Amino acid sequence: MTGKLFLVPTPIGNLEDMTFRAIRILKEADIILAEDTRTSAPLLKHFGIDKKVFAHHQHNEHQSSNEIVRFLKEGKNIALISDAGTPAVSDPGFYLVREALKNNLQVECLPGATAFVPALVNSGFPTDRFCFEGFLPLKKGRQTRYKELAEEERTIVLYESPHRFLKTLDEMTEYFGADRQISVSRELTKVFEETVRGTVGEVKQYFETHPAKGEFVICVAGVSPKPSPKKRA
Repeated sequence: MTGKLFLVPTPIGNLEDMTFRAIRILKEADIILAEDTRTSAPLLKHFGIDKKVFAHHQHNEHQSSNEIVRFLKEGKNIALISDAGTPAVSDPGFYLVREALKNNLQVECLPGATAFVPALVNSGFPTDRFCFEGFLPLKKGRQTRYKELAEEERTIVLYESPHRFLKTLDEMTEYFGADRQISVSRELTKVFEETVRGTVGEVKQYFETHPAKGEFVICVAGVSPKPSPKKRA
């Protein structure tokens, strides 16, 4: 019998968002993989999970995935967690999942916390169709992506770090226009959770006088669909 790879979401801030099932899977797993073992240690201790934890992050995932696949083939159940939220969503995990599936191994992702869902729902923008972009490229391809997104009719969801946030709003002013409606959520589920809604210009003005702290989720209203050309009689 081969083992199973479990992707286990962890809270993005509030520890009460940890599910009973996630705790059980982590307690039962033979091995836990964590994006940063130092970050995960307090979480595991809080829930009484005493297991050997190995680092699995973007700098070692290609090298370590072969060994993890071997452990799975030997019958070990392995749980992967990221620093916060659902593994493989703008976090390490995709490559390992792909390698496990290539080897016909079982993979199961538990439902749980992820930052973009509450931010999207809070935005007030259409949620029936949306475009999740995660973090935009830092340099190469960033301008091209902006130009593509400027014509996107669906709601756009982006992640951004605090030190790049104001610069990103400047770029949105350039490519989307200062009047495009956006909704910015930060510190989701934490004590200082905040959502600011308005035009790009209004939101930028607000954060120029308020600290841009925490991780940001930016929701951008899509452009209105272009009217279909009238058919000739």
